[in-house]
Amino acid sequence: MADAGGAGQVVVVGVDGSTESIAALGWARRYAAATGARVRAVHAWHYPAAFGVPPQGKAPPSVTAEVEQGMRDDMARAVAQAYPDREDTQPETALRYGHPVEVLIDESKNADLLVVGHHGHSAFTGMLVGSVSIHCVTSAACPVVVVRGD
Repeated sequence: MADAGGAGQVVVVGVDGSTESIAALGWARRYAAATGARVRAVHAWHYPAAFGVPPQGKAPPSVTAEVEQGMRDDMARAVAQAYPDREDTQPETALRYGHPVEVLIDESKNADLLVVGHHGHSAFTGMLVGSVSIHCVTSAACPVVVVRGD
């Protein structure tokens, strides 16, 4: 984990291509610039399942490859928006298969800070913390920052 001065810290950011996750990645960029931390942007994905476990390994390899390429493209767009100055140190990026909550909690075990975006939908629900956010806040192995959008 981190040393006392911040150098060597690892900041994991959950990125899904949403405006909120891009805001979280931007927050992590500014934090890293101030502390010398490294940013690891993680995009978790899985095939949805109506019941039971997601059907990993059931889709044809060409479909999985196409889906993963779309996820890599989403990540590249998010990084380009959060890191508009090409002079900035770019984050490490990772694409991981699994439910976002499980992936981010697993990633938190090797992180000093976990940053997630908050998806608010209306005046009332906007006051609530989303399911991924609340699971991360209550279960992560490191401190968690929840970044609200506008």
